[in-house]
Amino acid sequence: MLPLAGYADRLSARPGETLRFHVANATDAAVTAKIVRVISADPNPAGPGIQIVPVTTNGQPAHVSELATPALQTPPQGSYAQVPAAPLLSQLTSFTFLVTLWPTRPVARCQTIATWHDAARATGLSLALSETGCLTLDVGQGDGRNESLQTPCRVDDHTWSHVLCTYDAATQEIEVGVFAPRAEDGHSWKARLDHPLQHGRPDCVFFAGTPNARANTCYNGKIERPQFLSCVLGQEGVFRAGRGETVPGLVAAWDFSRDMHTTRIVDTGPHGLHGTLVNTPTRAVRGATWTGREQCFRHAPEQYAAIHFHDDDIDDCRWPATHEFKIPADLRSGAYALLLEAGDARENIPFFVVPPKGTQTAKLAVLVSTFTYTVYGNHARPEWTADPKWRDAWISQAKDWNAYPHNPGAHTEYGLSTYNYHSDGSGIAMASWRRPMLNLRIGYLTYPYPEIRASGLRHYPADSHLLAWLEHAGVAYDLITDFELHHEGLDLLKRYTCVTTGSHPEYHTGAMLDALEAYRDGGGRFMYLGGNGFYWKIALSPEQDGLIEIRRAEGGIRAWAAEPGEYYNQFDGEYGGLWRRNGRPPQTLVGVGFTAQGNFVGSHYRIDAAARTNPRTAWMFDGIPEATIGGDGLSGHGAAGFELDRADKRLGTPAHAVVVAQSEDHPPEAPWVLVPEEQLTHITTIPGQSHRQLIRADMTLFETPNNGCVFSTGSITFCGSLPHNGFDNPIARLLRNVLTRFLDPTAKFPRP
Repeated sequence: MLPLAGYADRLSARPGETLRFHVANATDAAVTAKIVRVISADPNPAGPGIQIVPVTTNGQPAHVSELATPALQTPPQGSYAQVPAAPLLSQLTSFTFLVTLWPTRPVARCQTIATWHDAARATGLSLALSETGCLTLDVGQGDGRNESLQTPCRVDDHTWSHVLCTYDAATQEIEVGVFAPRAEDGHSWKARLDHPLQHGRPDCVFFAGTPNARANTCYNGKIERPQFLSCVLGQEGVFRAGRGETVPGLVAAWDFSRDMHTTRIVDTGPHGLHGTLVNTPTRAVRGATWTGREQCFRHAPEQYAAIHFHDDDIDDCRWPATHEFKIPADLRSGAYALLLEAGDARENIPFFVVPPKGTQTAKLAVLVSTFTYTVYGNHARPEWTADPKWRDAWISQAKDWNAYPHNPGAHTEYGLSTYNYHSDGSGIAMASWRRPMLNLRIGYLTYPYPEIRASGLRHYPADSHLLAWLEHAGVAYDLITDFELHHEGLDLLKRYTCVTTGSHPEYHTGAMLDALEAYRDGGGRFMYLGGNGFYWKIALSPEQDGLIEIRRAEGGIRAWAAEPGEYYNQFDGEYGGLWRRNGRPPQTLVGVGFTAQGNFVGSHYRIDAAARTNPRTAWMFDGIPEATIGGDGLSGHGAAGFELDRADKRLGTPAHAVVVAQSEDHPPEAPWVLVPEEQLTHITTIPGQSHRQLIRADMTLFETPNNGCVFSTGSITFCGSLPHNGFDNPIARLLRNVLTRFLDPTAKFPRP
């Protein structure tokens, strides 16, 4: 646990709106808070360094209200289901509980399957998996008598099993069994209680875990069709009920195939005892009856009647709000942060102020990739645990640069990113900003890479290179974010003469792409200043702002691969994965798309000689006599590096697009890989060129309808070269030339 940690209830707000912050304080010191404007978030001493400016109102520090004293808080990891159940079990005498399980990870602790046990009152029953995968029971028998029963019935990992628990009130006999759903064989264990089982009046029935902050007993794996019957069910009835058939005595049966886009679980029994999911486990996953004939859960929902629970799911820390900040009416749009101190502990929580709705205060809008920030939130590099040299280098460099000192790899309690795995080995598909995201911090260092002397900065600190350059150049700008773009679409963009991205706008919804295309074709001037952009398709929770889903389906450079049959988003029911596989390659929007990835090392661009004399592009190179540009920078020491995009007319690059410069001489110490979607075999590529030919960044320009224009750099490290040499360098001059023309309403961009 960090000594001081926190998060905001959202990442962007408008003047007049109020942001709330949720802060946990594990120190004995009081917490102080202040608001600052962020000019540069990069701690690299070779650049401008961290630059922040206190925010004042009427000459006084901006007021931050303290709503509650920050105290020690624990992140409530683990997903589970809860069902209000007082009328359900208190009336039962004999009963059967049946559920279908697919466990994924035995751990050295108890994993709850279902419980309505109250140990304090010695009532109810809890069914769980032991650390060896055997079924265990905790039984309440009243008057302080709780009995724990260990059974020899083992539930195999990564195998579907019907699990049965019955109680016969007449004989006080309990039976626990495990049966294979298709082979219809199995084994069971029986025991007679000394005293009758006492149900009491449980407040809730829980599946897969409980809200116990002291001990995480959450289950890892899939659960399907939990159900209660008011009789002792025989073996034949077990298989019938497990297949979803109606059997006598049904009290409750939860069909997880319904309302998959929500956190609601539906009881199809006679009492309608619907429940709620906590911490958003993964739905739209293969169930026990999946045949492989249907890949979309919407077409065969009965084959997807399972939920995959994880003991490290987290969609909201649910800490109490401790501070709030009402955005002053005159506060300039920009990047800001809440700075916190408690003794020697420091924390910062970035946020972004956008202009009032329906207005703009500058001709230029910078689109902040908050959805991408969230998807990468708490990205724990595998080197942190696998490579002590890398970990020590990160710690050393963070200390030398006075950078943010905390790494997600050392603090997995706040939940990891969708570039990591759950503890059971499955890929993390959900990300939320309602938790501390340690890599969304002023001064965060992404990669040390000491062996190749390349500083590595991505996302928020890297995007601040652009903001620092705009401030240095005196260019007025507004910030807008993915959230507003998704919800407001073209109406958000249409007031701006020019819109630009930052370094890595990777994750987008369909509504965002629609808005950007409409802006571009309506005469907007659009600058794409990054790489690996517009790549993955995401879905947003219909219930909770800030909760994002990614299915890493077929194709793409992936941190993990979604299982067959699980390529469709639970939130919107649409096919996930790459936008390219959804018929919208990045080239159709900005002329270039992801082609290759290497280590965080950059190279230069070589300007095409013809572009200097072409009247469509010659103006870009005013004051730039150099043949090559961008050989230096703060991100990988070069403007063309790490993730590269190239033009490809086959994928939608406009026929009239001009590649004005192209990267070259990418250093061999960055082992380059071609994106999988461009490869047919290890020696054959889809475009028919060699692998090496496709490892390049194409700087591209093309005109669009209604006097619009698009400029793309094709590299994720481009913005890192802007601050080089005190912002006096060819990359900065090039971007100033482009931006000046793009902001000029009289400039003409006739299509050839």
